[in-house]
Amino acid sequence: MLDLPAQMCRDLAKASQREWLETNGLGGFASSTITGLNTRRYHGLLCAALAPPSKRFLLLSKLEESLVVDGTRYDLSVNTYPGTVHPAGHEFQTSFRLDAAERAPFPTFTWQVEDVELTKQVFLVHGSNTVVVEYVLRVPEPAAKHDVKLEIRPLLAFRGYHELAHRNDSFRTSYIESDAHLAIAPYDGLPALHFNHDAVEVEKSGHWYYNFEYQRERERGLDFVEDLFQPFVLHFDLNARPQAAIIASLSPHDIASVPDLHQAEIARRKSVGGKLAAAADQFIVKRGAGHSIIAGYPWFGDWGRDTMISLPGLTLCTARSALAKEILEEFAKWIQDGMLPNTFPDHGEQPQYNSVDSALWYFEAVRAYADLTHDYDWIFRRIYGPLGEIVDAYIRGTRYNVRLDADGLVHAGESGVALTWMDARLNGVPVTPRAGKPVEIQALWYNALRIMESFAARQDSGRKDFYASLAESTRAAFQSKFWNGSENCLFDVIEVDGADPDHKNDASIRPNQVFAASLTHKLLEPVAARQVLDVVERELLTPFGLRTLSPKDPQYRGTYAGDVAARDYAYHQGTVWPWLMGPFVVAWFAAHGGDSAARQRSLNWLSALREYRTSEGMNQLPEVFDGDPPHRPGGCPAQAWSLATVIQSFLTVY
Repeated sequence: MLDLPAQMCRDLAKASQREWLETNGLGGFASSTITGLNTRRYHGLLCAALAPPSKRFLLLSKLEESLVVDGTRYDLSVNTYPGTVHPAGHEFQTSFRLDAAERAPFPTFTWQVEDVELTKQVFLVHGSNTVVVEYVLRVPEPAAKHDVKLEIRPLLAFRGYHELAHRNDSFRTSYIESDAHLAIAPYDGLPALHFNHDAVEVEKSGHWYYNFEYQRERERGLDFVEDLFQPFVLHFDLNARPQAAIIASLSPHDIASVPDLHQAEIARRKSVGGKLAAAADQFIVKRGAGHSIIAGYPWFGDWGRDTMISLPGLTLCTARSALAKEILEEFAKWIQDGMLPNTFPDHGEQPQYNSVDSALWYFEAVRAYADLTHDYDWIFRRIYGPLGEIVDAYIRGTRYNVRLDADGLVHAGESGVALTWMDARLNGVPVTPRAGKPVEIQALWYNALRIMESFAARQDSGRKDFYASLAESTRAAFQSKFWNGSENCLFDVIEVDGADPDHKNDASIRPNQVFAASLTHKLLEPVAARQVLDVVERELLTPFGLRTLSPKDPQYRGTYAGDVAARDYAYHQGTVWPWLMGPFVVAWFAAHGGDSAARQRSLNWLSALREYRTSEGMNQLPEVFDGDPPHRPGGCPAQAWSLATVIQSFLTVY
């Protein structure tokens, strides 16, 4: 159990760095800090996915709670306005608890006023754009009688989750009220938000609250001020009944169903597994008739590359192979010109096919599924054909000048695009274009060919030798062209497009070379792998992952901070990525014999990430850390592949 005491909750600077997350399996979510202070535009109690897992709108920002004890009002909420914090409810907060997989797996807040204690729990209903908020009053026994009332003021945003709301005349402030139910629909084109409650009274209000400030957005150099609308006040008499509940949803509910919803959600989460499985489950979402994986919360959608890298750790390593099968089958439908979608836009536009490696990671995800389940009948019926189409498309050439050259290596890229995972752009120009023949693309291509060779050996023997011959050509060309003898490691990109003829190979020390030693079918023999990993360990390894560039490089940036331009430049120029720790540990463990000493050292490398996840990370791992100590976390606070590759590597070496 994560149990944070009053001292942590009342230190607003520290409390604001701890963010909890609830998800609903549709792409919708609820998230905030442990005091309820919203520090991001993405924080809120109900961000609904209207076309799962996309078209997300933040509808309900928060609930303003006031406890009235013997006629004295105590405001329990926390907000930041220009120059002030108001109210300062964190001063009454005594704890925040999160028991990720046990009897109370929901964010739980506790406040104490005088000798009265109020506890709040928040959870999302799986498979529904519905948030349930429960309150329980506790008083000491024996105790003098108190007159205790609870007032709840919903604050509405009703805007796209990347946007900010401001007062406007188009916002319809009226609502419809019936017994224990209210519904408000501020805009045409957006669904109504339904509130079911067990309040004794509803008071019409209709106020705009102005100039909420979101500190994390300010730090990111983005707009950070928002207005929210407060339509009514719910009054609860906690003397008559020491519990209160609110359901906010896109459909009406019976408020009497709260205990059943509560128990059903606890049972569902227990069925998923332990704390790691519970964390992994937060990224699994519906897409069409199947499932997909959200790349990160709160602002990423489901990306092809991230999904395939994350799939083994989030599904197969958590005993959910049926989900893996659904995801693989769903993505097979989206293959075009031998490419997997890199991103699915939020609002229904066509997916973007601008990644050279997403389709190649698909092979590794299928391989992992096959090795675990031996479900080859399904693979040959539904997946083997699309895999062969990918190989054929790369051979003949596809989008963005992705093609297999005569030497057996894959070329990728053209001016103005970045097709590898290092895809940050600054003013529309790729920071690390890596056009030419990137090292990890060759490793992935070789791995894909060997996987196809092994599949073909089962039911398509006529193609087995074809895939084997291609793989041998790739191996021979790789070993003759990629070794950087001056550094005893691999070039990051060879035959760089548009480079000086005398400097066609990019010798930057980057982590991409690790994949030549970490994938199932390796391009490096153990001796060469150890040399590469020694360089990576010396130049790039930190307790939280691998730097994306050596600190010795003049382009290195040791902090991921500042405005959008500063962060985009640093994104792959030194910033640490936790997801890279997994492949590094797997490669190092294999290259050093996999004995008990190698196991212990590998587990030691994973320990800092484990400690972060179980403390500051609130059961999740972030997107990035600073390259320089003390390696502050940054980017997305909950990233799928950060968690997935750490789970996978832990189970590999344990």
